[in-house]
Amino acid sequence: MKYLLAAVAATLIAVPAWANHCPADMAKIDEALKTATLSEADMAKVKERRAKGEEEHKAGNHAASVETLGEAMKMLGM
Repeated sequence: MKYLLAAVAATLIAVPAWANHCPADMAKIDEALKTATLSEADMAKVKERRAKGEEEHKAGNHAASVETLGEAMKMLGM
């Protein structure tokens, strides 16, 4: 039971951190897009992931948002 309570507490602490992480990642992606030298196809994929990450963030699915935005950042070499 102690472990379950610890896991719940850790989750409750982590979720707000993820929520604050998303806008920072979106801003980093937006800044990197200004000077990115990607193919049109890769640029479209980055922009799609960035938009999807924002949608996930707004929907409250912050873990998915962080993952999706991370994919975009990886494509940008960040």
